[in-house]
Amino acid sequence: MSGTSLDGLDICYTAFRRNENNAWNFNILKAETLPYPPKWKQLLEQAFLMPAPQLMALHSEYGFYLAETVQKFIQQHHISQIDVIASHGHTVFHQPEKKYTLQIGDGRAIYIINNIPTTYDFRSQDVLMGGNGAPLVPIGDELLFSEYDACLNIGGFSNISLKQQDQRIAFDICPVNIVLNFFAQILNKNYDDNGNLARQGEINLEILNQLNELKFYSAKGAKSLGREWIETEILPKLKTLNPKDALATATEHAAIKIAQSIEEHQLGNVLITGGGGYNGFLIEKIKEKTSSSIIIPSREVVDFKEALIFALMGVLRLQNENNVLASATGSSQDHCSGILVRY
Repeated sequence: MSGTSLDGLDICYTAFRRNENNAWNFNILKAETLPYPPKWKQLLEQAFLMPAPQLMALHSEYGFYLAETVQKFIQQHHISQIDVIASHGHTVFHQPEKKYTLQIGDGRAIYIINNIPTTYDFRSQDVLMGGNGAPLVPIGDELLFSEYDACLNIGGFSNISLKQQDQRIAFDICPVNIVLNFFAQILNKNYDDNGNLARQGEINLEILNQLNELKFYSAKGAKSLGREWIETEILPKLKTLNPKDALATATEHAAIKIAQSIEEHQLGNVLITGGGGYNGFLIEKIKEKTSSSIIIPSREVVDFKEALIFALMGVLRLQNENNVLASATGSSQDHCSGILVRY
């Protein structure tokens, strides 16, 4: 799993079992986040600017990078039993309204190097079926974490999934780390550790109001965000501020939008995962703005929940069972997505 915030490559080795009541249980056996070498971080950051031939070459090269990284992980942990490798790839383009999304990292390369059934490209089919191709994680929230009123992931973007009228709905809420990391890096930090840089800044109310009133936030139903929207709608506004004030304003914006979603759906408890769960300043602000009980689970679930669920999606794909919920993505029906390579 590689997220938009480019923290690194998450690799999660998990055992799944289904009991006699058809309920799934999981056990994370080994998991690591491997920071990207500077070369790969730069390539992935710039991928959306590349001409097509260069991007296609990167798609293959990154596939082999994923393959070799997985191979080393398997060897280092002496893993002998694997039914399937599920690879999310790295998102470069995401414009479902134009019927396309692109996650690079050719899964066939992973299969060639490891000779283990591999699933990849989980989003494209949903987009072609009229969906947003996101969020996909709600299938795992439904099957693995149904005891919570909602599951909120705070990564590059924040997204939430919850039950409404016996259907699991989900949607992206707002950008978080993709914006915070941008301004932290101007200050020579990889990210805003615990929100300490944002604490030092001043919220610019004029820019905050402009962000809060963006058209995306008034749209109803399944919806998702991509980097392109950040480049055109968010960064130009925040770049008018000094970096610490931009961080303070962006953090306040994220807290407002996340708390609004929680309050709007009258959620009793919310499970928070993703890197944003470690941003103490952001979590404080969310708690100030909502009466809901905010639950942050074990570190391995915070860090690897998304990778865990893509592993589950790979298992479901292997068994030809639905692994995408139309109620979450807006597609025409529930379906079984992902390209499966096995010869």
